Amino acid sequence: MAQPAVVEVRRSDRRRRMVSARREGDTVIVFIPGWMSDAEERRWVDEMVRRLERSEARRRSPGRKGDDALRRRSLELSRRFLEGRARPTSVRWVPPMRTRWASCTPADGTIRVSERLRDAPGWVVDYVLVHELTHLLEPGHDARFWAWVHRYPRTERAMGYLEGLSAAAGLGLVGIDGDEPESAEPEPASATG
Repeated sequence: MAQPAVVEVRRSDRRRRMVSARREGDTVIVFIPGWMSDAEERRWVDEMVRRLERSEARRRSPGRKGDDALRRRSLELSRRFLEGRARPTSVRWVPPMRTRWASCTPADGTIRVSERLRDAPGWVVDYVLVHELTHLLEPGHDARFWAWVHRYPRTERAMGYLEGLSAAAGLGLVGIDGDEPESAEPEPASATG
């Protein structure tokens, strides 16, 4: 990852020893104690930016690099969680879809993943891939489908992440394929009928 365009340093007299950093959009915010010298600040800013970038790189999906890498990751996930039974003919990144994160066409074995997910944590992309791979085994969203999907250990966490991402971006995306998951809570009945 290239050096960030903007690094903002926030000093605090209440902060005694700890230095920390986080990313807000394209800006890296580094929090340092108010007593630090300018030389210590420069050293810690460089160190914290390096640490943050290493951490972000570890969380990225290996499939982020391109369609071939995405397909290889899919085959690995199929082997690990679906007994190797899901064998897609193609897996590729596609321009952002209006109503879903990804889609699968079981008839021809193709899986498409929205480029909106390229910067998502790797475990989220892995969940999306497992979800779509499972459609090659079970086309609908019935209990057998969810039993396969839940073999992936971070299923619930990834579903929550995607719901939050959709809400935060105002996308209105529902589920992975555009359908409500079977396990979702039902909508409360309307008072007006």
